Amino acid sequence: MESKKSLFSRLPVISQLKKSMGLQRGMLVTGIVLTLIFLLTAALAPLIAPFGPTQRFDETQAAPSSVHLWGTTAGGYDVLSRTIWGAQTAVFVIVIAVALSIFIGVILGLLSGYLGGWLDRILVVVADAIYAFPTLLLAMVMSIALTQGSSDMWAGIFAAAISITVVFIPQYFRVIRAETIRLKAEPFVESAIVVGASTVRIMARHIFKNATRTLPLIFTLNASEAILTLAGLGFLGFGIEPSSAAEWGYDLNHAQSDATAGIWWTGVFPGAAIVMTVLGLTLLGESMNDLNDPRLRGRKKTKKNAAKKQEELVEA
Repeated sequence: MESKKSLFSRLPVISQLKKSMGLQRGMLVTGIVLTLIFLLTAALAPLIAPFGPTQRFDETQAAPSSVHLWGTTAGGYDVLSRTIWGAQTAVFVIVIAVALSIFIGVILGLLSGYLGGWLDRILVVVADAIYAFPTLLLAMVMSIALTQGSSDMWAGIFAAAISITVVFIPQYFRVIRAETIRLKAEPFVESAIVVGASTVRIMARHIFKNATRTLPLIFTLNASEAILTLAGLGFLGFGIEPSSAAEWGYDLNHAQSDATAGIWWTGVFPGAAIVMTVLGLTLLGESMNDLNDPRLRGRKKTKKNAAKKQEELVEA
């Protein structure tokens, strides 16, 4: 039972929650709550959405009513349903994009950092070249190259995910490469080399586990960036067509003309969904990153101890 509790307490979010205090804990809890709302909305979309994501109605730009709680768009789509289903689309894109980024970035980072030589130089140059491009511009170019006019739901989701993947790979590559270079000089790796362990075994058993400890932190930060990139693609017209799936950026783009006519509901709700989701993921990621830094934790402990000593002196 104790081992199960200790394993549970070591989980990324749980361990940071136990270390947090004061304002930091409030930020972390807020991030967790907003992220859970986003994930539950995506998971329960078929149950809580009143209509389908591509279902159209004769009432266009209708104000919020008992039938359409958040009104309808110029295309006749229900705003509430589109906003709920948009969460599911965002989750699909995030999972595919970040999973592919981690898989490719970790492998390339391990090979580059451990083997070094000409392979390392080539991969570093390529990663720096990709990293030098503006994120949204690179995603746009990749999206145009991949979609080729296709408006199918899964084709659009995979195109958006792969576009974001290309942007994120250099980030994971850099982190894993730097950790691998540091770890291969550690005594336990040198001992494994002395006893005759193969290169694959050393990378898989000794370096991989230690080099990937920071990935949960990068994942949460990249998830919010992925949503913004997806929304940016949709807003600029390179995202998923409304006849295939719901996507917040596309809906926000088509709400621009409505705003000048006083039709606020078509843009407020998708925009609020983007803001709240990105805020939740950012608070979660930044809080975990701060709490994972021993220097910040040490600073908090020092301040707390100093406050206690001051109280004791006052009482004395």
